[in-house]
Amino acid sequence: MFVNRLRKVLTHRRKKARQQGVSCWRLYDLDLPEFPFAIDLYDEHVYVAEYQRKHNLNESEYQDWLALSKQCISDVLEVPVAHIHLKQRKVIAERQDQYSRLTKTNRKHVVHEHGLKFLVNLDDYLDTGLFLDHRPTRLMVREMCKDNQVLNLFAYTGSFSVYAAAAGAEKVTTVDLSNTYIDWANENFDINGLDTNRHTFIAADVMAWLPKAWTESFDLIVCDPPTFSNSKKMDGTFDVQRDHPALINQCLRLLKPDGVLIFSTNNRRFRLYDEHIDTNNIRDITRQTTGFDFENKLDRLCYRIGKS
Repeated sequence: MFVNRLRKVLTHRRKKARQQGVSCWRLYDLDLPEFPFAIDLYDEHVYVAEYQRKHNLNESEYQDWLALSKQCISDVLEVPVAHIHLKQRKVIAERQDQYSRLTKTNRKHVVHEHGLKFLVNLDDYLDTGLFLDHRPTRLMVREMCKDNQVLNLFAYTGSFSVYAAAAGAEKVTTVDLSNTYIDWANENFDINGLDTNRHTFIAADVMAWLPKAWTESFDLIVCDPPTFSNSKKMDGTFDVQRDHPALINQCLRLLKPDGVLIFSTNNRRFRLYDEHIDTNNIRDITRQTTGFDFENKLDRLCYRIGKS
């Protein structure tokens, strides 16, 4: 059953991936309840997230089932089992899990997306360094960056920043709380031959940094915050449902008169409090930013918000 499902979706999605020149994409997303995996292809490597479920297997039987599942994936995709990187998620987690380090191999692989290179780590974290669901959003951002001032908030490893700089942005400012991810963003710039001295990288709490930034400084802001964060580096906590009006309004303050904010969230129960936002120019672009490999599976919202 699992093999048949993998073969079916592989035939369909591989064709679309080739048509679009995409080598990093999602193959399988909890399609069968008996096989609760999300399976992502990163060039010649495969990342598998197993989600917690109730089962009646003892530990030995479970390990046999898991090994057989990996072998099925290996056989269908024709990749070595050694190239399959398995992680176990206790719950279907929100994006704050990106900061949870599991091991310390420090092993990174170079993968490719639309002519650009990105470093991914398929072993040390629950998240890999490149969110595949935002691939269409990155393409959209690339078309908006030429000669512009761009700000990337909650930037993670800086994939939006790489797209912006490669597209000819005058300057890209990258802000994330984690020094690790700011360093990773710098590495992504380096492997693409982008001059890091032309751009700015800031390790800071976004909510604390925003009020200090200059008004009307940016043509484009990309903001993809976690659902929740309580990092020791922050004053207090961040909750995207509670805090998004203040966050968005601070971003609007930093936009030039014709500027645009791309705002995204993975909060499955998110409701936009548009009555508390200082603009009526808000458009839901979730559908336009959903890739072929996430159709009917995407738990993310995305908005294009204009200053005026």
